Amino acid sequence: MSTLKLGWIGLGNMGNPMVMNLLKAGFEVSVFNRTKDKEAPLLTAGAKAAGNLQNLMKTCDVVLTMLSNDAAVKEVFEGSAGLLSAASAGKTIINMSTVSPETSRYLNTICNQHNVHFIDAPVSGSVKPAQDGTLVILVGASDEDFEATKPIFDVLGKIAIHVGEPGVASSAKLAINYLLGLNLQGLAETVLFAEKNGVSKEDMLNIINQGACGNGITNIKTPLILNDSYPAAFAMKHLVKDLRLAKEAGLGSPLIHPLYDSYAAAEKEGLGDQDVMAIISSLKNK
Repeated sequence: MSTLKLGWIGLGNMGNPMVMNLLKAGFEVSVFNRTKDKEAPLLTAGAKAAGNLQNLMKTCDVVLTMLSNDAAVKEVFEGSAGLLSAASAGKTIINMSTVSPETSRYLNTICNQHNVHFIDAPVSGSVKPAQDGTLVILVGASDEDFEATKPIFDVLGKIAIHVGEPGVASSAKLAINYLLGLNLQGLAETVLFAEKNGVSKEDMLNIINQGACGNGITNIKTPLILNDSYPAAFAMKHLVKDLRLAKEAGLGSPLIHPLYDSYAAAEKEGLGDQDVMAIISSLKNK
């Protein structure tokens, strides 16, 4: 059992199962979420209620955040009631949210000003890997900070890849989500093209998954396409945000612009809270 006392902010679809895995592994975890009813299952499982951000920072060795966007992350760090208002030198904050590289570098700077260690550690994987503890964790940190916090990552993921200093992991996350968007856009277009030319979606998906073009994500999304139902493992609105961040971070390759436009259009059509694979529903009407 680890002696590290952990704090966790953000108990959405990803945060909740991640905290549950930490509790099962024997970590002492205090939790904070604006919507208090989301804390209830974890409190039942043994977590402690922090009450507020300052108390979380005072009582924990390492605080982790898993929030929806840059603004939400900055809000918990800054301000008169934020984490850094109660910072103690030597403590560590790990941001596991997907934010821009610029935001990660900024958070690292303001943490350094308070003598707090900062790590950016976004994850590749959605709800099921979060539940199973098989996420791929992309870590931007000093060598020393990576080694000190690796026991946490070992519980949450199947591998933690140390990609460089704080900020670099955010770039890696935007890059892999760009590839995710390309994969699902291509899968949707392929299935729809095949159907228009007399090939059933069942047969086309079997062809894809049995051949060299099949991969983990095509296999995972196949049942959604077959059932024409898209409950969110990774919501469309989050990918739209990540593709926008990638563009703002300098991704200007030929496919990013039409790809972003396609997903942004799908979000405007009301598909933002559905799974990213719901892009096929938007394209079906084009």
